[in-house]
Amino acid sequence: MNVHCPLLLLTLGQVALFDPALKWAVDHPPTLFAWEGACIWIPCKFRMPTYQARLQEVFLYHNYDFDNDTKKFKGSVLYNNTRIESSPSEYGRVTFMGNRRDNCTLKIHPIHTSDSGKLGLRMVSGGDKWMEPIYLNISETPFPPYIKVPSEIRASQSVTLTCELKFACFGYPIHLEWSLKEPEATSFSTITVNKICTESTLTFQPEWTDHGKNVTCRVLHDTKVLSESTVCLDVKHAPKMVTTVVQSSTPIREGDSVTLACRYNSSNPEVTSYQWDPAGPGNQMAPGVLRMEKVTWDSRPIRCAACNHRCSWASPVSLDVHYAPKAVRVLQVNPRSSEIRAGQSVLLQCGFSRSHPAEVHFFWKKNGSFVQEGRDLSFSSVSPEDSGSYSCMVSNSIGETLSETWDLRVLYAPRRLRVSISPGDSVMEGKKATLSCESDANPPVTQYAWLDSSGQDLHFSGPRLRLEPLKVQHTGSYRCRGINMLGTGESPPSTLTVFYSPETIGKRAALGLGFCLAICILAIWGMKFQKKWKRNQSQQGFQENSSGQSFFVRNKKVRRTPLSEDPQPQGCHNPMMDDSVSYAILRFPETDAPRAGDAGSSGTPGPPPNNDDTVTYSVIQKRHMGDYENVTPSCPEDDSIHYSELVQFGAGKRPEAKEDVEYVTLKH
Repeated sequence: MNVHCPLLLLTLGQVALFDPALKWAVDHPPTLFAWEGACIWIPCKFRMPTYQARLQEVFLYHNYDFDNDTKKFKGSVLYNNTRIESSPSEYGRVTFMGNRRDNCTLKIHPIHTSDSGKLGLRMVSGGDKWMEPIYLNISETPFPPYIKVPSEIRASQSVTLTCELKFACFGYPIHLEWSLKEPEATSFSTITVNKICTESTLTFQPEWTDHGKNVTCRVLHDTKVLSESTVCLDVKHAPKMVTTVVQSSTPIREGDSVTLACRYNSSNPEVTSYQWDPAGPGNQMAPGVLRMEKVTWDSRPIRCAACNHRCSWASPVSLDVHYAPKAVRVLQVNPRSSEIRAGQSVLLQCGFSRSHPAEVHFFWKKNGSFVQEGRDLSFSSVSPEDSGSYSCMVSNSIGETLSETWDLRVLYAPRRLRVSISPGDSVMEGKKATLSCESDANPPVTQYAWLDSSGQDLHFSGPRLRLEPLKVQHTGSYRCRGINMLGTGESPPSTLTVFYSPETIGKRAALGLGFCLAICILAIWGMKFQKKWKRNQSQQGFQENSSGQSFFVRNKKVRRTPLSEDPQPQGCHNPMMDDSVSYAILRFPETDAPRAGDAGSSGTPGPPPNNDDTVTYSVIQKRHMGDYENVTPSCPEDDSIHYSELVQFGAGKRPEAKEDVEYVTLKH
């Protein structure tokens, strides 16, 4: 085996040297076409020079260039995949749809105009490398298709028209549509390394009356027309009648100028004049050529006549004027009643009478602002916020038409009630305040009720509650209740605070101060009265003796010892007989000290006063019975003796009172 290996390698080397099949070979369309926002599919097949080799790396460059210094390619890298799996591999906008063996298909989605130019597909397998150029042509807008028309179309003979668009991409579906609805056409796409296109063929038998008709092929993505192309049928027919041909570019839009030509097949003698029906729609610029200015959307079909000694009329030709939608209006589908209440299901529909082209789009506006797209505008549960002026707009490729506004008026019970207080929620007494009940209701509130903080009805039924003049008792929270034909609503409480005026504060302060002052005066007088009463109770007064000495009187009461134990005479006191007065003799201790102010007093101080503060006692009085009758007294007689003790005020310790009696003389 080892012997055969070098021979095998030599053989393979010779095959690789002389066999062109063992070189890199890449097949793909030379130039691919697309437009901004679409996708582009790059079908690609490759063959590597190494037998049974596998593709290892794939790069996709944009506007690449080779750097001679670094011996590497430079440029924007759109795709870089060093691990090629069996499933598609994505890198940004680029998806590698191929495999390791022979497929290098790529997809770019979305594609941009900036991607136009030269792409470089760099493929690496071990030491084998290859850079394949691919050219992209990306336009800003979708380009129109190309309609292939036979060189000659004869009446009553089958003819095939082909509409071809050099674009096809999986993931961005398009289809081609003909303006002729009958017969049905077929549409198909072709994506190969040799050709990429979308085609549609239309086979029919034109009549001579089809001469001058326009046939349009449109490119559609979903339902949107991306581009279109139009051809005018030139149907050859035998010695036929006169025809009217539209020479202006198509499609004709409302307001455009249109040129018409009157043609005929043969005439003998030659045509000398032309006529048009309807008469006077334009100016005849040349024999058989009519110029119509500002055609209307409802222009009648027109025909011409070639005349010599007689006139032959052509068949009428429709100008096929394209115009924006007409008679756009808002239709109320549900509910049938004109009265719409909150919570109901409402369905509005945008209607129009006609449009050419017939493909239209619907838009809704509320109060001039965009709401949504679509023919129907529905509210599963309409709310007051949905009220407003609605209009719908219908547009086609020619223009757009806006309907008149339609007012959606939603009826609902009172809500969002609130109480506003003017001039504010804190007001001084004596002023006035106005409480206003603000509400949101349709129809408006017809009945109001006012409640205090406890929920009691204030028996006032107006939108404004006026309080004048304000009192402090008006302080509290207030609520209002609104009623219309659909229900009732109630506001949250709003608090009104009434504060005292400066005058009231002054009066109350003065009253409080006066009350406090009166309390203080009464307290002072009470204390004085209590003190005086106590003094009167403990003292009888002060008295000054003849020698200038001061005394105070202390009351005493001593029980007198009965004179005898003999039975007392029975009798009663006769007040008429009581004419004697009990008296007391007051004796003062003698002193040699002269009285201040006495004449003849010498300046020599006398002997010191007697420090003996002996008190002279005197019996004040005992009520005498006077005459007695031999009767038993009705009340027991008080045998105690009343007397007073005079105590000298001096500088020594006050002597204790004596309980014995001195110098007492009783007189009956």
